[in-house]
Amino acid sequence: MNRAATLLAALALSGAVSAQDLPDLTGIVHPDDAQILFLGEVHDNPLHHDAQAALVAAWQPTALVFEMLDPAEARLVMEERAAGRFDRLAETLDWASSGWPDFAMYAQIMQAAPAAAIWGAEVPRDRIRPVMETGAAAEFGPRAGLFGLDQPLPEDQQTAREALQAEAHCDALPEVMLPGFVEAQRLRDARLAEAALDALAAHGGPVVVITGNGHARTDWGAPALIGLAAPQVGVFSVAILEQAPDGDLPADAWIMTAPHDRPDPCDGFRQGAVALDRGAP
Repeated sequence: MNRAATLLAALALSGAVSAQDLPDLTGIVHPDDAQILFLGEVHDNPLHHDAQAALVAAWQPTALVFEMLDPAEARLVMEERAAGRFDRLAETLDWASSGWPDFAMYAQIMQAAPAAAIWGAEVPRDRIRPVMETGAAAEFGPRAGLFGLDQPLPEDQQTAREALQAEAHCDALPEVMLPGFVEAQRLRDARLAEAALDALAAHGGPVVVITGNGHARTDWGAPALIGLAAPQVGVFSVAILEQAPDGDLPADAWIMTAPHDRPDPCDGFRQGAVALDRGAP
């Protein structure tokens, strides 16, 4: 697949993104060519979720895989939706304690494809710290080799990924911690790839994966791991950004929206608070 990313739409908008603002994605990639479609995001930008919902409404996937839900939570969403209790999902999931942005932004994506099965690929917080010490393969289990977790990264990729982790954490992390953060990222990528492939096997395509732009990277993110584990499966990745990329972009296509107005994310680090970033780059 040609990795020169195509601009789908530049949306310098302050209001909601509707389907009319976006191109017909099916005119760019067809389910016969791409059975798994990644839609990236900057997690707290409402416009990105509007764009995802519009594309999901047009695509009508058989399944939606969410980085933000673990498998048990995904099953709970399915049960509550079937029982007509969708409006209570945020409370049922205790979303306010999850660390993710407003549940309404993700609910609209689920509602855009009401027949789609909901799958979760989140790695629970209590499994991240062990991974940073023992490595992604030990936590992942028997299928680790399928997604390359049993092999070290190429040296140049390891260096680049450590640099991105340092930047994502405001250069506040001790250098000795960076390899562990890369291992945690590798585990999250592999769980997303595994869930997407399992959803495809269970339901057929197309499957849509909702995740951060970093996990949707075609060079080393979850799409690349699908290519490693199941090269026969067609994958297409759309990055949704707040500014135009500088140089090559590891995606098949991209959408640009206005940035979200947010406080400086590094303020907490400057005050000495270091946390595990759930959407690291």
